[in-house]
Amino acid sequence: MAKEKEESVQISRRTTRSSATAYNNNGIESAKPNVSHTPTLDDLVFGQEPISLDDLLSSFPGRRVQILELLRLLGTINSSMPPLFIYGSASTGKTSIVLQIFRRLSRPFVYTSCLSCYSPRILFESILNQLLLHKKNAVNGYSSAKRCEKPSDFVNLLREALTNVIDSLKANLGKTSTTKLKGQVNGRMIYLIFDKFELVREWDKSSSILSFLFGLCDILKMAEVGVIFISNNSLDTYHSNTGYVEPIPVHFPEYTEDDLRQIFMRNQANRKLYSSFLDVVLRPFCRITRRVDELSTAFSMLFKKYCEPLNDLGVVPNEEMKRRLFSHLQPHVAPSLNERFRIASQPSLDCEVNQETRRKGSARKSGASGDLDEIDFHMSTSAKYLLISAFLASRNPATLDASLFDSTGGSDSRKRKRKASEKSIEQKEAAEQELLMKGPGTFSLERLLAIFQCITSVAEDLLGEEEEGNDKLGVELGSNTLMSDVLLQLTSLCNSNFIIKGGSCPLEGSTRYRSTVSEDLSLKVARSVKFPLSKYLYRR
Repeated sequence: MAKEKEESVQISRRTTRSSATAYNNNGIESAKPNVSHTPTLDDLVFGQEPISLDDLLSSFPGRRVQILELLRLLGTINSSMPPLFIYGSASTGKTSIVLQIFRRLSRPFVYTSCLSCYSPRILFESILNQLLLHKKNAVNGYSSAKRCEKPSDFVNLLREALTNVIDSLKANLGKTSTTKLKGQVNGRMIYLIFDKFELVREWDKSSSILSFLFGLCDILKMAEVGVIFISNNSLDTYHSNTGYVEPIPVHFPEYTEDDLRQIFMRNQANRKLYSSFLDVVLRPFCRITRRVDELSTAFSMLFKKYCEPLNDLGVVPNEEMKRRLFSHLQPHVAPSLNERFRIASQPSLDCEVNQETRRKGSARKSGASGDLDEIDFHMSTSAKYLLISAFLASRNPATLDASLFDSTGGSDSRKRKRKASEKSIEQKEAAEQELLMKGPGTFSLERLLAIFQCITSVAEDLLGEEEEGNDKLGVELGSNTLMSDVLLQLTSLCNSNFIIKGGSCPLEGSTRYRSTVSEDLSLKVARSVKFPLSKYLYRR
């Protein structure tokens, strides 16, 4: 199963490369690390037997195009290559595929994750430790081989370490046998892999570090060195005032529903039984997420619940048995969606689970489902409300929040308004004209969360009135959405460029945000969750 992996800087390179395959669950046995092993150049390769191209392609359904493209860009043995930028959403197989490609090629590489290497010093020292074959342990006090904080010092130490490694690789070319051994170095190229590269933007002085890393190949000017960046964000999100040669982008799109089916059907003992299970749960969950790691966690528990009525797990289910298993699982699908992803699920999102019975419902629910299908992207309900909140925060003046988002949802705000003077009306019109000229305004995180809390509480009341007397498949919007999940959704919306992050306000000292979505898209998203956006939109 394709999945991203994170590394700890205190484990050996052989353990890192061996654990990657076991973690990916690709049906290939992982090699056990040797505790007393003395690091050599062979530790710069994956450490397992090379795999064939057919095995590599079959291990990652839906990634044939990306694998072949990466193999083409890496080129033949000892051929130089331009920097590569591999990007795509989380859990799309980027890291796993790159490591397995290097396993097939048996080429030496240095892997660093910006998740565990959370500062320039730790990143620099991690790269040097691997190149210098230095392993942190109790004997050396878990210290690095070289202490390096400045990029200039890192360049000098890196060039020296790379030169020594490349010279050793060239010397070993004539000594290698014609028979390829397990973990044997192939070629004289050395590759630097930077994973979770988007996290560098959160570091201090990130702009200078990003420019430095992007221009590392130009600085080193070593044809035997290749650089690969792996990121969840696209290349256009990394902008800098310093010029550098942009790397070649390779995009990993989200898995399709058919790809996910192939991934989860692999290594299943009873394929027909699991296929009937996926017929029930795959489509509803794909509306919320297409991350393999999240789906795998949710499906493992639901499949156990699905099989509870069976005495024999090897049975081939017929139509009657499928209906019985479906009826047993149905009450657990909607709670699992909410508990697993901490989002609010409306009945229109659950209609795929019980499609036949839902189609016999009211025309209003069918109309709501049709509005949802008009959106060309997949987004959770909490993310939709956060998107609406950001649009309102950018569109409405901050001074009107109290009147628009009061405890009664703004229904009685007009009755409580005092008669405005002519001077205040003129000031209001001038402020409105200035707002229109400036375009969407910026807002703070505190204001966004306040608006989000208000509109979700209003939506909760509307949903409660609509669902009164019907089956209770929905959940509370306001109370079931955790703050940590809201912040994660905000990060996802920023990464998708629905919301852009600006600079910090000198007076407030906090980061400012701005919504980039149009009013038409906001209204479409609002209709999909049955939220009266026009009621809370400030107009002249």
